[in-house]
Amino acid sequence: MFLTVAMLRKGISGKQWIGKYRRPRQITWQMKRNTLAHLEREAENEYWISRPYMTKEQELGHAAERRAQNWLNIKAANFTKFPEHKYITDHLSHLRITKTW
Repeated sequence: MFLTVAMLRKGISGKQWIGKYRRPRQITWQMKRNTLAHLEREAENEYWISRPYMTKEQELGHAAERRAQNWLNIKAANFTKFPEHKYITDHLSHLRITKTW
């Protein structure tokens, strides 16, 4: 249908870069170069991902100690932000001005 529209009309109706019957973009050498670079980078990533750094036995629980230490650090930081205890005598000390009874 696109071929028929292109052959029977002078040009592409409406906006030429958007829509169902848009004008196709020209493929430049920069586009080809960028696509090849992207595919090479992807192939290299797949290569490195396919070769694990650790075995399954080494990987099992390897970060448990670090996570436990991080949790203790987070817990200690939350305790430092927690306000100190306040006693009822501190709140009501202004009432004990004189003991007349």
